[in-house]
Amino acid sequence: MIREVFMPALSSTMTEGKIVSWVKSAGDKVEKGETVVVVESDKADMDVESFYEGYLAIIIVPAGEVAPVGTAIALVAETEAEIAVAQQQGAAAPSAAAAPAPSPAPVSAATSSAGLQQNVSRQNGRSVVSPRARKLAKEFKVDLNSIKGSGPNGRIVAEDVEAAAGKAQPAPVQQPVTVPAAPAPAPAAPAPAAAKPAPAPVPSVALSGQRVPMNALQNAVVRNMEASLSVPSFRVGYTITTDNLDKLYKQIKSKGVTMTAMLAKAVAVTLQKHPLLNASYVESGIQYRADINVAVAVAMDGGGLITPVLQNADRLDIYSLSRTWKDLVDRARTKQLKPDEYSTGTFTLSNLGMFGVDKFDAILPPNQGSILAIGSSRPQVVANEEGLMGVKRQMQVNITCDHRIIYGADAASFLQDLAKLIETNPQSLTL
Repeated sequence: MIREVFMPALSSTMTEGKIVSWVKSAGDKVEKGETVVVVESDKADMDVESFYEGYLAIIIVPAGEVAPVGTAIALVAETEAEIAVAQQQGAAAPSAAAAPAPSPAPVSAATSSAGLQQNVSRQNGRSVVSPRARKLAKEFKVDLNSIKGSGPNGRIVAEDVEAAAGKAQPAPVQQPVTVPAAPAPAPAAPAPAAAKPAPAPVPSVALSGQRVPMNALQNAVVRNMEASLSVPSFRVGYTITTDNLDKLYKQIKSKGVTMTAMLAKAVAVTLQKHPLLNASYVESGIQYRADINVAVAVAMDGGGLITPVLQNADRLDIYSLSRTWKDLVDRARTKQLKPDEYSTGTFTLSNLGMFGVDKFDAILPPNQGSILAIGSSRPQVVANEEGLMGVKRQMQVNITCDHRIIYGADAASFLQDLAKLIETNPQSLTL
């Protein structure tokens, strides 16, 4: 039996995927559950594993090329005798770039790959790395790009990282063994020469005048923003005094609490009173959400942004929420998030305050009713009701809402309650 391997749908928004690398080569034996190919989706790189045992007869879409979801990217033969037949069949197949995605079977994130299952275990580089190896590399501060993997098809495994961490200095050991006949400085000269390749990857200089193609994440942002701009939206601004919130933050910061988690918690608690702000528009209706999942925008080093989701943020304590947020950000930056960790937000925060931005407008994400833009908290000279001057720390927030379901009074009421919580009772966030 010859089976087609299809480009899987790794998220609900994915329309095409890029082959990052083939872990198996044509003719290789494939075991059930073994990684065959690494695919780049909108927001993450996925290891795609085989459900079946057989032989990877032919690779139709090579590494570096893009194919629509549902397109055959390889053929797997059940027996060695069928490899030649599969290769003839694959050679006659139209190229993925030219052919629209065939739909031999319904495509879904769970079963779209016609016998393949996916698992997030990729870093942002182009080497295939096991999850444990990546974790160790972070602990030992080892550059994965400098390691040659000893696993199948060059895969970097934990042992490779451990060896690199323990042999960071013995690397130039070829000639120091013969040093007794020569003075010590002699072998020292080759060592820097051997270490020279490290500075080589400095490609981001001289991009002026060049045309650089967007990566999959940036293209996904383009599609989402174009869809968002078709939604009638409006914006409401508010000034919030943060003296009490800042004071609380200083008290609990040492326990691992982050300001992002505190703001997300404050928003989530306020959304309990304003379910409409947590809802979204559906055809001629309003979809109220059962959960409050706060997504927070994070800029990616290679361009684009992703929105890791703090699920059930209103129910988690501030300490668990902070730990969860740190884990999400770490994995987001290495493209290890699962689809439900970045696509299930019901309300989004975008915080540019850390960059010193006073105030800005955010674009409404698809399938959400609201997004809150948060500026920096700054000391301001203000007057109280009696006209007495004083200094308070204040931040500007702007909420963008879908005007099909949310109106100005709804947004203003939400902001009033959020300000009241932050200004007068931030301690409740620790309960």
